[in-house]
Amino acid sequence: MLHLSFSLNSSQMLPPAPGRSVSLSPPVTNQCAAKLLPPAPAGAAGSRRGSPPFRCSALRVRLFLLPELLGLPMDRGAMLTAALLCCWSCTVCVVTAIRRTDLFPFGDLTGDLILPEGDDETSRALTLPRPFYFFDSPFSQLYVATNGIVSAQDLPMEKQYVDDGLPTDFPVVAPFLADIDTSGGRGNIYYRVTETPSVLNRFAQEVHRGFPDAKFTPTHAVVATWENVAAYEEQARATGTTNKVNTFQAVIGYDETDSYVLFLYPEDGLNFYGTRPKESYNVEIEFPARVGFSRGEVSFFIISKTDGPFYSIAQDENSVKRLSQVGNTGIPGVWLFHTGKRFSFQEIIPASIGGLLAVPPTAGYGLYLDSTTPEYEFDDYNFEPESQEEVDAAVSPDSPNPRSEDSDRQLSYNREDVPLTLEPVERQYAPPGFPLTVPEGRTQRVEEQQPQLPLEVLDVYPPLRSNPSLSPGGHVVSVDEDDIDFDTGVIQYTTENKETCARFQQQCSQNAFCSDYPTGFCCHCQPGFYGNGRHCLPDGAPQRVSGKVSGMVTVGSTPVELDNIDLHAYIVVADGRAYTAISEVPEPVGWAMMSVSPVGELFGWLFALELPNGQAGFKITGAEFSRHAEVVFSPGNQRLSITQTGRGLDEHNHLSVDTVISGNVPFVPPGAEVTVKPFKETYQYYPSVATSSSVREFSVGLPEKVSESYTFHLKQNITYRDCRHGNRAATPETLQINMERVFVMYVKEERILRYAITNKISPVGDSSEVELLNPCYAGNHDCDTTAQCIPLEGQAFRCQCATGYRGDGQNCYDIDECAEGLSSCGDYSQCLNLPGTHRCQCQSGFELGYESRTCVDIDECSSSPCHISARCVNAQGSFQCQCLPGFQGDGFLCSPQADRLRSQCEQHRDSLQSGGQPSVGAYIPQCDSDGQYRPRQCHGSTGHCWCVDSRGQEKPGTRTPPGTAPQACDSLDKPEHPKTQCERHRDRVQTSSADGFPLAGAYVPQCDENGQYRQLQCHSSTGYCWCVDSQGEERPGTRTPPGTPPTDCDKPERPRTQCDHHRDSVQTTGPDGLPLLGAYVPQCDENGLYVPQQCHGSTGYCWCVDDRGQELPETRTAPGASRVDCSRTEEPERRKTHCEHHRDSVQTTSPDGLTLSGAYVPQCDENGLYVPQQCHGSTGYCWCVDSRGQERAGTRTGPGSPHADCRTERPKTHCEHHRDGVQTTGPDGLPLLGVYVPQCDENGLYVSQQCHGSTGHCWCVDSSGQERAGTRTAPGATPADCRKPAPTSRAESVCERWRASLIEHYGGSPDPQQYLPQCEPDGEFSPVQCYGESTYCWCVDQEGREVPGTRSHDAVKPACLPSVAPPIVRPVTRPDVTPPAKTAVTLLYAQGQKIGALPLNGSRLDAERSKTLLTLHGSIVVGIAYDCKENKVYWTDLSARTINRASMASGAEPEMLINTKLVSPEGLALDAKRRLMFWVDSNTDVIESASLDGSRRRTLFDSDLVNPRAIVVVSSTGSLYWTDWNREAPKIETSTVDGQGRRVVVSDGVGLPNALTYDLSSGQICWADAGTKRLECISPNGSGRRVINSDLNYPFSMVYHSNHFYFSDWRRDGVIAVDKDSSKFADEYLPEQRSHLYGITIATTHCLPGSL
Repeated sequence: MLHLSFSLNSSQMLPPAPGRSVSLSPPVTNQCAAKLLPPAPAGAAGSRRGSPPFRCSALRVRLFLLPELLGLPMDRGAMLTAALLCCWSCTVCVVTAIRRTDLFPFGDLTGDLILPEGDDETSRALTLPRPFYFFDSPFSQLYVATNGIVSAQDLPMEKQYVDDGLPTDFPVVAPFLADIDTSGGRGNIYYRVTETPSVLNRFAQEVHRGFPDAKFTPTHAVVATWENVAAYEEQARATGTTNKVNTFQAVIGYDETDSYVLFLYPEDGLNFYGTRPKESYNVEIEFPARVGFSRGEVSFFIISKTDGPFYSIAQDENSVKRLSQVGNTGIPGVWLFHTGKRFSFQEIIPASIGGLLAVPPTAGYGLYLDSTTPEYEFDDYNFEPESQEEVDAAVSPDSPNPRSEDSDRQLSYNREDVPLTLEPVERQYAPPGFPLTVPEGRTQRVEEQQPQLPLEVLDVYPPLRSNPSLSPGGHVVSVDEDDIDFDTGVIQYTTENKETCARFQQQCSQNAFCSDYPTGFCCHCQPGFYGNGRHCLPDGAPQRVSGKVSGMVTVGSTPVELDNIDLHAYIVVADGRAYTAISEVPEPVGWAMMSVSPVGELFGWLFALELPNGQAGFKITGAEFSRHAEVVFSPGNQRLSITQTGRGLDEHNHLSVDTVISGNVPFVPPGAEVTVKPFKETYQYYPSVATSSSVREFSVGLPEKVSESYTFHLKQNITYRDCRHGNRAATPETLQINMERVFVMYVKEERILRYAITNKISPVGDSSEVELLNPCYAGNHDCDTTAQCIPLEGQAFRCQCATGYRGDGQNCYDIDECAEGLSSCGDYSQCLNLPGTHRCQCQSGFELGYESRTCVDIDECSSSPCHISARCVNAQGSFQCQCLPGFQGDGFLCSPQADRLRSQCEQHRDSLQSGGQPSVGAYIPQCDSDGQYRPRQCHGSTGHCWCVDSRGQEKPGTRTPPGTAPQACDSLDKPEHPKTQCERHRDRVQTSSADGFPLAGAYVPQCDENGQYRQLQCHSSTGYCWCVDSQGEERPGTRTPPGTPPTDCDKPERPRTQCDHHRDSVQTTGPDGLPLLGAYVPQCDENGLYVPQQCHGSTGYCWCVDDRGQELPETRTAPGASRVDCSRTEEPERRKTHCEHHRDSVQTTSPDGLTLSGAYVPQCDENGLYVPQQCHGSTGYCWCVDSRGQERAGTRTGPGSPHADCRTERPKTHCEHHRDGVQTTGPDGLPLLGVYVPQCDENGLYVSQQCHGSTGHCWCVDSSGQERAGTRTAPGATPADCRKPAPTSRAESVCERWRASLIEHYGGSPDPQQYLPQCEPDGEFSPVQCYGESTYCWCVDQEGREVPGTRSHDAVKPACLPSVAPPIVRPVTRPDVTPPAKTAVTLLYAQGQKIGALPLNGSRLDAERSKTLLTLHGSIVVGIAYDCKENKVYWTDLSARTINRASMASGAEPEMLINTKLVSPEGLALDAKRRLMFWVDSNTDVIESASLDGSRRRTLFDSDLVNPRAIVVVSSTGSLYWTDWNREAPKIETSTVDGQGRRVVVSDGVGLPNALTYDLSSGQICWADAGTKRLECISPNGSGRRVINSDLNYPFSMVYHSNHFYFSDWRRDGVIAVDKDSSKFADEYLPEQRSHLYGITIATTHCLPGSL
């Protein structure tokens, strides 16, 4: 076979085939290559004069492979071959990897410093002549470490970072982060900072080649070289000095504003690619090296920290191996990155020239592609056939084309001259479920025509999950209606097999009705719902979508797999806003996918706002469909296919959609902003298919750079199940969707991709005039998100709550159909409420019937659950297994009977026979030879007979009196169903007598033939009858006394009243279902209202009640006494009114009981109310009064003057209603003592200055009585001047209060980087919030809560929409306590805005039962303590600057104890014995105490404290201990709880003593130190100091229990347990939500010894 060598001129290259990425390097000569990387200067150590780090090698290519590589058909390939034979020659030049001699100069001759030998060494601070910027932070010192990193701060011990991935807690430049060991002369590490011109010039040339537009001239460089360094090996495993050593180099260059970093890996420099963890416990595991950059932790909200930005180049073995084989500078092994800038730099930027290694493949032919992201595998591009025959067969002209399989049924287009679609002359469609054929002569139609044909209409509906996804460059078919035979194929519509509603109604939604047509049936949504009939949703309600996204997306040349990541969408149907969020999107794809807004456009089309004559997609498709879309980008010709499959509605009524994405997308630089222009798109509708085609524009912009414009061409089709039997005219042929305000965003920190689009659908044409007509169409109405906007004439509209919601349209709330009895659920089902609707769920043992509306019994016996020697008896909702005769067991396991034990019947019989003789008159059961009850039983004394079941229980209706023919019990021996609730209730009563008869006077429930409660129940002894529900519960208002007609139980049941609930709660409290003896049972009438006269059945007392069942005073009578007539309209002695109290208090003030002379005595009418006109008997003045006796302004007249007309009274004002509502709250009609009573003026308005009569506080109020902020004064102080106008007529908002609080916290002058809430003029939160003057910003909702996924570090602030979608889980209106699982000991821990509960199982952390005890939005909980006496948890809130508590009972609410003079409250401790609490404030540097209710507050210490943190109290000794992590002089101190005897316990060898606890067993105080990394204990007198553990990470708080220490750790963001005896880590708990944990304490069911 002929072989030719050739090179290709880049100007002559043809475009590659679609879907291929072929890279053939242009010719490179030694002269041109010399410009790529100049040699090191002469004489420099480690360099080679005149030897550039590359070689040119011939790349042999078999000529017959060339057409395939270029994607050409074979006939064109032959022509190309001929041309090559005539014209082309020479070789292809590929650059080789650098050699060691090509590294930057290093060693003794260059003035390098040498790092000492060792396993974990760090250099002394390398002081830089001027700071360099890493990300956007300046640093003046650098440290070089053994483990392959350079850091901008002193490093912690290697255990804290060497085995962890990026990001790190500290700033890191990592050319090869691994556990390296240079002990014993195994390699050297050199480093220096230099200004040598040759180094700076070479570095500048590298930067200019990788970043041609950069204006960069380095002033300094730091060179760090690891030469022949080895991996750490355990002594027990090491068998000698390893020969695997690595050499690599990092060079940092910088000027006044920018920094760049070079990583260099020579061709033989990497021989090991990872290291074993030191504590692998003989487990064969190796962690690959990490390569990249990390900013380290950055401050977040006062004392919190969060991971800063980072950039990973390699962190798996394959990508580490290729570090010397590829590069991003054009030279393999050379990697260049832009790493810092003075202003706003949050993303590492790699160079992107590419570099390939000229190493021929060992077998077959390898085609290496350029890559700028070595994090991903390159093996996908190596074609390595196993044999020569496979190579020949792969390119043989006779071999079949794998892309052409079944080519007579499908068309595949791989040629550039064939367009993507073939357009028909007329409208065409491909109904799902029919095989498609392409008529001859149709394959060559290539001209563009309208309407366009749908893509990929080959799917059979419904779609299957196993269907392969659409490949890039999806296939297209052209079909005419004439080509499809509707009478052949899968389905034939004939009268013989016609589908009818009677047979297939279950296919309709529960909110739909079914209609029969001549050829079949169709489903139609009921009024108030929309959809295609098979799936119906409530009109106007918001809709949610959930699903998974998978596939392979290539960005540039980097393939990235999407592995079932989550997709969620939220659509406000009322105005067509669709929000889509895809989580866990890898960063390279996240930025690039911002341009692929069609992923979220599907949901906009499904639920678009309908303009007149428009129709949203869901009304056509329902919830089951298949969408195929192909996107072709320009320039670049990248192709991406999107397949989205609707799987129906889930149990929450949410749409379920799976998405598969595959193909290529253009590269979008990190941090870029993608702007998509609004557009209009026309949809063509065919039977079962909707299709569209459009061209979109978008731009990609970076800060301070010109935006670049792109376009993409979208072609899509949506196939769905169409009902052809009904009226087809409802679906339009064309509709236009208008997508406006398209917003896209990728949040790198959270790896969330977001799309937000507003969608409107209308007939084709300009809809702008329609939108101007009415706010409903323009989307600027004020209806609730759960309401419909109903357009009226002109600009008028009406808001109507969505189906399943109730309200005025501006505010709507969900109707609970289950609670209100509006559900459609039948028997044996349970109603589950959903937003806007409900769902019926069958009870256990039942399943939905064929019509999907009723629940039917599951025949468990059909699955043979019983033993082979048993029979199965099916029953309603259950089944029973019974061993066959001769076998014994429970039915699930039966064994042959041997010497059997006495049966139940025999034991029953023998127990009633005394000494072998039956008791006289006693019933003796009869047993058969097998010991079983005989089917018929008879009483020897009475002659009664009856049938029994296998357990001897009487069968209902079988008892016969003596002398009558007994029942044939054998005929009743049919399969026996398990006893129902009614039968168990009945039998429990019937068998409670010794002789087997019901107890005399006991109520025996009556059951029907199926064992269910009869609707009408009667008490045979009392004669009372009543109706019951299916559970046997009495229906309120149905009880009738003896002799009266019983209630018709078939009538609908009325809602239960308060009296019904009250009565039933008492009646069912006894174990037998009857009222408890001696309990008062309220009596209700037939309407469920309280009977006016109530009597206690046991005590005989009677009294009158009001309509709420409250006893009326002075109406109670003793047993036997004459009862009060409660039906009289007037009470015999009603309560005195306010007027009568007023009158009597005046009349009885003289010693003789007469009215005081000259006193005004109010006049009251017969009802005790004030007479409208009051007159003073002594002075003659008269005036009008209101109902409270207050004088009405302007009505007073003098003696002899005409009286004012008091009949016309103005209506009460808000102030008067407020005042009167308070004044009548006392039982005597007077104001309650200590209650604030508002003061109103003569016009009924609030007096501008209000004062509290009991406390003496005064304040100013506005016209509505609301207190004006800042006007309250204490008793004795000068009141505020309320005549001055208020700065604002409204109360201070939450945003303003929070802002003022933080300003005070910051000392009045916050730093530029500190956070202050930004408020709007009206006091609401600004949509965009930022940290001070930084670019760290995010969006918030109207309550100031962060909108997830909107954080941004860019110079351009995030585009926060004025109205955002509500959160998936609505915020809790108030924090409620959710008690932990019942356990003896529970750890309580503080984690930001919540308190978590972690039960202990012995000493183990029970992670499975962990839960959130209390969620506190907007709080930062730091200190935490527990009161074992009252079962309450206490905590300090750093954000609100408060101390609070809450009972650990379900539903308990927090209680604020202290909210003044706190700035930074941290540690908190409780003395349960003395009922005191103690806390530290690290800002004011004080230690204080108070009673547990917040009273008796006092300062214990306010001097000689710098940074107090932890505090504990030992109740048994009355001692107090606290830590002070003053960096200059840290210490632990003690005193008594009264603040006496203060002294230092320990100060030597202490670093950052964060955590503190008391070991009751040893009497020692113990602390965990974040500086020394040790856990130590010491006796209070300073003796007996010992180290428990010396390998901690970053402890914050600690508690001791049961020989274990439990501490919260900021490094692991979890709870760590240490065994005191073994000193080893015993357990670990990492919450799902990863953030710092603060305080930790123990909660127990009883007070532990020593705590009291």
